[in-house]
Amino acid sequence: MNHSMSAAVGPDGANGTGAMNTPPVKDQGAARVVFTVLRTFLLAVVISAVVAGGGYYLLCLYTANSPNIWPGIVVLGQDLGGLTVDEAVAKLDNFIADSSVDIYLYNKTGQPGGHDAEPDMSFTFADLDFHPDFRSVAQKAYDMNVTEPEFYTLGWRFLTGEGEKEYHPVFTLNQEKMEECAAKAEWDLSFPITETTFSREEAVLTITLSTDGRWVNPSDVVNEMDGILENAPNFSIDVPYVVLDRPIVTAQQIHDAVYLPVKNAYFDRASQSVMEGERGVDFNVPTVQEAMDAAGQGETIQLNVTREAPSISADQMRAVLFRDVLGSASTHVSGSAARVSNVKLAANSFNNYVLNAGEVFSYNGVVGQRTKAKGYKEAPAYVQGQTVNEVGGGVCQPSSTLYLASLRSNMQITERYAHRYVPAYIPAGMDATVSWGGPDYKFTNNTLYPVKIKTSYNSSNGYLTVTLYGTKTDDTHVEVVNEFLGTTPWKTIYRTDTSLPKGSSKVSVTPYTGYKYRTYRNLYDGNGNLIESKYEATSDYKVRDQVILRNP
Repeated sequence: MNHSMSAAVGPDGANGTGAMNTPPVKDQGAARVVFTVLRTFLLAVVISAVVAGGGYYLLCLYTANSPNIWPGIVVLGQDLGGLTVDEAVAKLDNFIADSSVDIYLYNKTGQPGGHDAEPDMSFTFADLDFHPDFRSVAQKAYDMNVTEPEFYTLGWRFLTGEGEKEYHPVFTLNQEKMEECAAKAEWDLSFPITETTFSREEAVLTITLSTDGRWVNPSDVVNEMDGILENAPNFSIDVPYVVLDRPIVTAQQIHDAVYLPVKNAYFDRASQSVMEGERGVDFNVPTVQEAMDAAGQGETIQLNVTREAPSISADQMRAVLFRDVLGSASTHVSGSAARVSNVKLAANSFNNYVLNAGEVFSYNGVVGQRTKAKGYKEAPAYVQGQTVNEVGGGVCQPSSTLYLASLRSNMQITERYAHRYVPAYIPAGMDATVSWGGPDYKFTNNTLYPVKIKTSYNSSNGYLTVTLYGTKTDDTHVEVVNEFLGTTPWKTIYRTDTSLPKGSSKVSVTPYTGYKYRTYRNLYDGNGNLIESKYEATSDYKVRDQVILRNP
C-alpha cells in the first residue's frame, strides 16, 4: 500500500496553497548564453553611456524591469538564474515529480555502504504528499534582487554580480505522512525468522535450514527522512536494520525427532491379537551435521536415511506365541482366611497379563491399590517393624512368587526390595516386598517375544503357582541359589505389666532371627553345563527381639 506525506511553503517558509499548472521550461542553456551575451553587451553600452552621460539610468531601469531571476539563486539544488518565474516554477515542479526518497539499508552493527546499487525501497514525493507552493518560492527568488535594493544600485549590482544569492526557503514534510511511509517501510523491508523444518518420505530426509530475520525500525526511517529536503538534490537516506538471529537446530535434535527403533510384531492387549511391527528409521548424525554446516541459510538439503525392517513378522510370532514355559515358581499360602483371600485376589489381578518385548511390568501398577471396595480384607502385615492388621495383608506373597518365577525365566529385574524380616513361604533372598505408595516390584521382558503371566491357586494343597510363558530361542535354563552369609540372634526382653494376673507372663512380640543372604542366578545350557553364575542381590533381614510381659 502506498502512503504519502505533504507540505507546502511560500517564500517566507509559510505553507502555501499547493502546486499549479505551469508552462514547460525553455531551453535553459540557450537562455543563459543569451543572458551572458546581453550582460557583456550592456556593460559595453553602460561604459559608453557613462562616457556619454545618462546611460547608467537606462541600465538600472532595464534590470528593474527584467523578467528573469538574477544569476546564482538556487532552490532545492536547482539553479534558477536566468529563468522567469513561470520557468522556475515549472523546473521545480518537474524536479520534485521526477525525484524520490531512496532508502539504502545497512546492518546496524556495521556502517552504511555506497549507493551504487538499486535502493532497497523508494518513496516519491507524491507518496509523501509533498506539493509546495513553488510559485511563491519562485516569485521570492525573483523579488529579492529587484524590489528590495535602491533603484540606482541595481545597475552596479547586476554588472558586478553582487546581487543577493542566499535564499533558503523552509520546506517541511508532514509528520503523519512520514510515519505512514515509515510503517510501510517496516512492513515491506522487515521479515521474520524462519524455523528449520524437516520431513521424511520413506528413505529420504528433507531439511530446510532456518534463516535470520530482519527488522527495520520505523522510527529510524522517520529520523533519517526528517530534514531530507536540506540535502537536495540528493534524497538518499541510510537506514539501519536489526538482524534477528535464527535458532540453530542440530542434526542430533533432528535425529531425536526422526529416529524410530525397529519394532517387531507385538501382542495387542486390547484386541488380544498379534499385530505387525514397524520399520525403524535412523541416520548417521555426524554426516547430516556436516551437510547442514555446508548449506546456506534457507537452503534445502536431502539425505538418505536407513530403514530397518522388523526381524519378526506377525506370522512368525503367531506360530510360536506363548509356546514355551520360561520359568515357574510355587509357594504355600497359609494364615487366616482373609490373608488367603488377599493372596488369591492379588494373584488373579495379573493372571494372563501379557508383556511385550522391552516392556516393564510394575506390580503396583498392574494390581493397583488394595482396597475394601476391590474385595481386599484385613490381614496381618508388617508396618514399620510391627505386625498389624492391614487391608490387603498378604499381597507380598504373589509378588515374591512372581519374582522367583521371573528369575527362573531369566527376566531382567528392574526393581526389587527384600522384606524386613525373613519370610517363611519362600527361600531367603528370593522374596519381593511391595506396598502401595512404597516399594514396588518391576521386571522387564528382555526377550524378543511377548511373555504371558499365568497364576493359579490350588485349594487342595494351598499352593500359589506363577508361570511365565513365552518363546525360547535357545535351550538354556536358570536355577536360583542363595548363599548364607550369617545370622543375628534375637534376645529376650522382659517388661513389667501390672495388668496381668500376679505371677503370670505372656509373649508380647514374636522374635525373628536376623539373616543375611546373597542370591545368584545360574545359567545352564541344554546339557546341564554352567554357562554363567550371576550375582543377583543381597538380602539383609533384620532381627526382632522377643518381648515378654510379666507381673512378678
